[in-house]
Amino acid sequence: MGGIWELIAYITKHEIPTPKMTLDVFKEVMQNPMQNDPDTKGIGVKLLSSLKRVGTGFAFGSLIAIPLGLLMGSNKIIMKIINPIVQILRPVSPLAWFPLGLAIFQDSPKASVFMIFICSLWPTLINAAFGVASIPQDHKNVGKAFGFSRWKYISRITLPYSFPHILTGLRLSIGVAWMVIVAGEMLSGGIGLGYFVWEEGFNGGSVAKILVAIIIIGIVGLLLDKFFMSLQKRFTYAI
Repeated sequence: MGGIWELIAYITKHEIPTPKMTLDVFKEVMQNPMQNDPDTKGIGVKLLSSLKRVGTGFAFGSLIAIPLGLLMGSNKIIMKIINPIVQILRPVSPLAWFPLGLAIFQDSPKASVFMIFICSLWPTLINAAFGVASIPQDHKNVGKAFGFSRWKYISRITLPYSFPHILTGLRLSIGVAWMVIVAGEMLSGGIGLGYFVWEEGFNGGSVAKILVAIIIIGIVGLLLDKFFMSLQKRFTYAI
């Protein structure tokens, strides 16, 4: 990989910086990551700002997607009503939601959170619905045989069986949310890694800093994915 990068840098006459040049800029950027002056924000401050937006949108999306998905999976009538709406809205580009959020909230950062919220709904909702819908009939019969109340059935059968599917949905959703934040911040401006990439790219900034931001975005995305993967492994339900 390093050799390919070096070759690209050579071909572009160092318009694309070499790995060493990028590493030097990375060290420079990381010297004071939490600097929070009015005119200068450290890369750590920008990262935390992006994570806050992603966390907010993802959390609200999950709070709606999980119960709605469980409801869809457990009721065929609700599934038939809501699923077509989900399938129509799901393929819509994330960028299409930003102007709608801007019209609703009259605030760019909130519009970007709204965009993340919408885009992180679908994977969790679909996986939660699939998890409940795929509960074996034997499990349902056990609940009936022991006279489980509705809450006991949900807590002893529905949630344990569907939880791995929900975690899969959450893992996919956080990946989507983290990917969307770059586009959202490019449109909304303010503090954040996405706006940092936009500013460096379109205001005659440093290509090396853009690469550093891309690397940080990739590493954080990987860590988020690893976190949810570890939860999946820990809470796998033995059928």
